[in-house]
Amino acid sequence: MIQITALPAFSDNYIWLLQDATRRHCAVVDPGDSAPVLAWLDEHPGWQLTDILVTHHHNDHTGGVLALKEHSGARVLGPALEAIAGRDVALEDGQRVRILDLDWQVFHVPGHTAGHVALFAEDDGQPLLFCGDTLFSAGCGRLFEGTAAQMHASLQRLASLPASTSVYCTHEYTQSNLRFALTVEPDNPALQRRAAEVAALREQQLPTLPSTLALELATNPFLRVTETTVRANSEIHAQHPLASPSAVFAALRSWKDNFR
Repeated sequence: MIQITALPAFSDNYIWLLQDATRRHCAVVDPGDSAPVLAWLDEHPGWQLTDILVTHHHNDHTGGVLALKEHSGARVLGPALEAIAGRDVALEDGQRVRILDLDWQVFHVPGHTAGHVALFAEDDGQPLLFCGDTLFSAGCGRLFEGTAAQMHASLQRLASLPASTSVYCTHEYTQSNLRFALTVEPDNPALQRRAAEVAALREQQLPTLPSTLALELATNPFLRVTETTVRANSEIHAQHPLASPSAVFAALRSWKDNFR
């Protein structure tokens, strides 16, 4: 099995470091800064960075790519529909790629950006999802380049993966996302428990990630748009009826954009 380590970057990013201890090969996901990765490599002599995975083109996910590629000669894999500096492999929807001796499936998940991708694999029976800024812990990404309908469809696609899937997004937004989720569903006991657990972790400055898809389905309002309470409270906030799950999602995303 591969080991996965969170390397903090900037104020709230995580660069995910995937390690194959058998061969002492490693890969990184969304390295917005090269420094945390280079520091880890300096502290772990004998390890080879073989792959750099990019989910989308924003600089806080790509800023360290070229320095890491120059340092290690690693292969850069990124979305085919976006301009990724140094990219060697253009990732397209449905494509399968071999990374650290695992087979990874590529999902095109537009919404946050037009060409955003997510990567999914199973490691010794454990499903793993690296979803960038599409699905967040208790939330989802802002709509910078895509539509609400696109993002809703992207999230539904990810929601169809196994419930046991470990969800690795790239920002420590869980606590603030939960505050919004509790506004939408104040009486959800799973949300209340999760908020308490996350508060305890953050008091110790510990990561709240990875999440699981099962936990997201129980507590993430953007995956719960068919729930009666989520729909009703979204309609109250929007001040008009919402005719479809996609419309509920759009109202929720607008509500969250202005939530303080």
